Amino acid sequence: MLTTKDLTKQIGGLCAVNGVDLFLGDNEIVGLVGPNGAGKTTLLNMISGISVPTRGKITFFGEDITGLKAHQICKKGIAKTFQIAESFPGLTAQECTMIGALFGNPQKISMGEARSEAARILDFVSFPQDKQDTIIKNLNVVELKKVQLARALASKPKLLLLDELTTGLNPKESNEAVELIKKIRDNGVSIMIIEHVMSVIMGVSNRIVVLDHGEKIAEGHPYEVVNNQKVIDTYLGDIYAF
Repeated sequence: MLTTKDLTKQIGGLCAVNGVDLFLGDNEIVGLVGPNGAGKTTLLNMISGISVPTRGKITFFGEDITGLKAHQICKKGIAKTFQIAESFPGLTAQECTMIGALFGNPQKISMGEARSEAARILDFVSFPQDKQDTIIKNLNVVELKKVQLARALASKPKLLLLDELTTGLNPKESNEAVELIKKIRDNGVSIMIIEHVMSVIMGVSNRIVVLDHGEKIAEGHPYEVVNNQKVIDTYLGDIYAF
């Protein structure tokens, strides 16, 4: 589905991502982990079109999408959520989700269809039905994250990029998020997820990719990766700490 080759991003004198090769298959969840500043978000930003690579190539279903704008990549089937969940603070939860259906979806739909689709997806992510008409700025963190996820899903992605979806959630909410991520995958959407909570990554990932100082230092099955001495030394520390 997705491949990157020698993907590199230079920001001033800093090489935020350096020569990263990776792939992601159909109906697969790949966890992306590493220390703060490792280049994880920058990598997702390049894949989603938010940031243009300095060097390298991104291929999606055999098509070179390197350097395309974010809205073009979204319509090709790649959607992304963000670390900071609040967006369009003056819109309601339903209106915010409708934006994904109206402008991210490659198919043109009516306002009525977008409203129905927004209601369906908000229900899918377990957003409270009685808050669908609530202004975004009046929602709590969990509700904001659900709206952001619903907006991404409304664009009908084939690949979903999740940037710290469970940050700020308590253990029960995190477990519910894990089940929702699996449910999204089971509906035919591949997922790449950045997460610092290793119990979440271990619970959802088919494979894990580890970045450090912009470079890929490990990749493989979750239990192979967490037992990799280089990963322990650079990121995990005590392997049993999580």
